[in-house]
Amino acid sequence: MHRRTLGQGFEVSAVGLGCMGMSQSYGPNPGSRDDMIAVLRSALDLGVTFFDTAEVYGPFVNEELVGEALEPIRDEVQIATKFGWRIEDGKSVGVDSRPEQIRRVADASLKRLRTDVIDLFYQHRVDPDVPIEDVAGTVGELVKDGKVRHFGLSEAAAPTIRRAHTVHPVTALQSEYSLWTRDPEAEVLPTLAELGIGFVPFSPLGKGFLTGTVAPTTNFADGDIRATIPRFTEENRTANAELVDHVAELARRKGASPGQIALAWLLAQQPWIVPIPGTRRTSRIEENAGATQVPLSADELSDLDTLAQRIGVHGARYNESQMQYVNH
Repeated sequence: MHRRTLGQGFEVSAVGLGCMGMSQSYGPNPGSRDDMIAVLRSALDLGVTFFDTAEVYGPFVNEELVGEALEPIRDEVQIATKFGWRIEDGKSVGVDSRPEQIRRVADASLKRLRTDVIDLFYQHRVDPDVPIEDVAGTVGELVKDGKVRHFGLSEAAAPTIRRAHTVHPVTALQSEYSLWTRDPEAEVLPTLAELGIGFVPFSPLGKGFLTGTVAPTTNFADGDIRATIPRFTEENRTANAELVDHVAELARRKGASPGQIALAWLLAQQPWIVPIPGTRRTSRIEENAGATQVPLSADELSDLDTLAQRIGVHGARYNESQMQYVNH
């Protein structure tokens, strides 16, 4: 797989791996911990070197899983993790990006990840009670201390990105972006282009919907976050089926999968965009990595660019409580 460069010269594989689903949010895991470790290690054989986790995934157990899996190949991979939540009794109970909390999280994450440096340390959500300048300055100190290599933000608005970047260079922004979630295009993407900051889209496959594997009749398992998301009600899945059918038809013509088309479209937007689709299966990692080899013509890209606007997307991407800390 070819490589891409985010901000500050940070080079990673063109497609990364979102590890959250191995520990939470999509119902019971289909395999054991050993199975997940094998899947994580198999990603490197397929060219994936960029792995995304967070302390809040689990909480804590996803970092432990990633740390154990990648320890033998640590020098060959890049690990991103995140701070910014207050965790009590195993649950996140609000945001917390106070400088002392950031330092505590960094030290704890380093232990769980079995490493002496975090390649990319994101603020998971903007904390309205802590100036972003203080956050950037604290991460800058961690960089000077050798505990962190790069600073990132997640779901931050363009003015916040600018303010942070003046204190310590932002390497990447991680936010939701896909064929059916186009929010970053108006203000965020132009800001990133201007400042030389990379973009890491999460949920690039629409939490599975754009792969064509989620039907209107799908019953979500206990613990599956999609059961709480307005866009995934049965009514909205039915209404959104036309969008994924269109992607699937193009995929058939190209000899690709719908997911590969969705990822290829993202990769074609900018050379500094690196999507991180999540999966629990090596076969899916191989499929996602193959998206880098799917060429899209100018006409095909133009058609996909207007798809959501032309067909319409039904349902919000998050419920009200989930949107509380988005786009600050």
